[in-house]
Amino acid sequence: MKNVFCRTPLWEASKTLAAVAQGLTPAELVVKNATLINVCTGELQPHTDVACAAGRIAYVGPDASHCIGPETQVVDAGEAYLSPGLLDGHIHIESSMMPPRNFARAVLPRGTVGVYYDPHEICNILGPKGVSFMMEDAAATPLKAMLTMPSCVPAVPGFEDTCGLVGPEDVRQFMEDGRTVALGEMMNDPGVLSGADGPHAILAETGKAGRTITGHYAMADLDRGLNGYIASGVRSCHESTRPEEALAKMRLGMYAMLREGSGWRDLHEVARAVTEHQVDSRFALLVTDDAHPQTLRAEGHVDRLLRRAVAEGIDPVAAVQMVTINCAQCFQMDHDLGSVTPGKCADLVLFTDLKDFVVQKVFIDGNLVAEDGHLTIDIPEASYPDFVRSTIHLDPIKAEDFLYPAPSQTIQKVRAIGVVPGKALTREYIAALTPRNGYLESDPVQDVLKAVVFERHNRTGTCGRGFVHGFGITSGAMASTVAHDAHNLLVLGTNDADMAFAANTLIESQGGMCVVRDGKVLGHIPLPLAGVMGERSPAEMADLAHQLGLAWKEIGCILPAPFMTMALLSLACIPELRLTNRGLVDCRTFQMTDVCL
Repeated sequence: MKNVFCRTPLWEASKTLAAVAQGLTPAELVVKNATLINVCTGELQPHTDVACAAGRIAYVGPDASHCIGPETQVVDAGEAYLSPGLLDGHIHIESSMMPPRNFARAVLPRGTVGVYYDPHEICNILGPKGVSFMMEDAAATPLKAMLTMPSCVPAVPGFEDTCGLVGPEDVRQFMEDGRTVALGEMMNDPGVLSGADGPHAILAETGKAGRTITGHYAMADLDRGLNGYIASGVRSCHESTRPEEALAKMRLGMYAMLREGSGWRDLHEVARAVTEHQVDSRFALLVTDDAHPQTLRAEGHVDRLLRRAVAEGIDPVAAVQMVTINCAQCFQMDHDLGSVTPGKCADLVLFTDLKDFVVQKVFIDGNLVAEDGHLTIDIPEASYPDFVRSTIHLDPIKAEDFLYPAPSQTIQKVRAIGVVPGKALTREYIAALTPRNGYLESDPVQDVLKAVVFERHNRTGTCGRGFVHGFGITSGAMASTVAHDAHNLLVLGTNDADMAFAANTLIESQGGMCVVRDGKVLGHIPLPLAGVMGERSPAEMADLAHQLGLAWKEIGCILPAPFMTMALLSLACIPELRLTNRGLVDCRTFQMTDVCL
């Protein structure tokens, strides 16, 4: 597969690189006296020099003095640790609440040189033109933004309403673009296993293009089902929440993406697949899946994954392999990326140590892009088109739109969505509610909140009503147009007046997230770009996210990253219960179900 993510193709640079390696032509960049993290052999090699030209590595060895000419940039590493550039093997950039160019501003200083991104959030909202928008915005940055084409839009046909639609022909067309390196997560695992024509046609188009198929296997069957899913061509999965799941996938040759996002913190458990078993970790990757702006600022991106992996007992060199060469091999791109070896792209990171992984310098294609936590290059500002900025098609919402008629005047048992702190999974929670004036209402004493999802793309007027448990909210309401995967308007709350006020706040701002109490906005992140991304700088977005987090706490929330947890209440492809604009979905049976028992 042709790699458009290196400054110069290897075939074009081969003569130059061979000459530089022998000292016949001077290098553009020489890094001296580094401690090389050799991800090919798992070694640490002290006193190593690296010489680069044409955006690629020409020489790796004990002394690159012969490669230095009068114009060569020489960097003395001072025995700092030299790593290949860091790669995130699975992320939805939209989860950062920023478009690609601002996301790049946030992650480049952290050592991230490339991301394998699946923009199925914006694709559900705007269809393939939303994917093209992300590609073009990313092209304005040096970040290697490698598209994994959304495969399941809508994620669960018939259970929710989106504006976007992706079929086999769309996948075929995007596979012809060199910036597309894989198929995004194939969430329709039941369709794959049942032999449905739709998902298999999409897999076929990916296979014919020679691209990697990334997966999403959240089913309990680790025997026949998992074998069948992998046999269909799926190469990776990021949905393991237990060590036995990750281990089963690695044993079958699937890349187990060990996830540690802002909201979905699975590494503490799934790291045990490596730390408690004598297994080769070559089929393990570290990925974020989601990374909201406050996490990026306060904790980092892939560098955060390295710190967390080491804290969980994973060997530091093995951890670096999981975000470099393992990732590149998963996507069949290790001929260009993932190691500090001759011929590869000169994507380099200097770390102070192998515990805190403080980033000193970041090079992409041999160019310094960040140093000591700051960008050293300019990324141009953008002016975004109207089709991305006007996507909330809803009239003002009234308090009575949240009424839920009780089927009788006796105590009513209801199925509530039980959230699990720090996890994407939910549980079925049975609550007993006493009707008031003929309606079922929130009951903060039982930690049960009313929830409503309004379709916001096509003015269908549909909405789904239900209940959730586990947020700990005692007063007020929350609303979000980040509601995976259809991204309709989701509202939770203790009372109808605040719920309506929160909903209308987001209609007015053309999307976002907000917290309201007693008719007052306590926290609000405007997200006018497709209703899922904002235009402000990474620092400003992090500040807004911080304020929103404080607002959640003020109204009693007990969850980590609660707005991330809230955003998945509509994700009808992961067990157990979810709420869409069409109603309550039982994701164990993939059937609509009644709220009232």
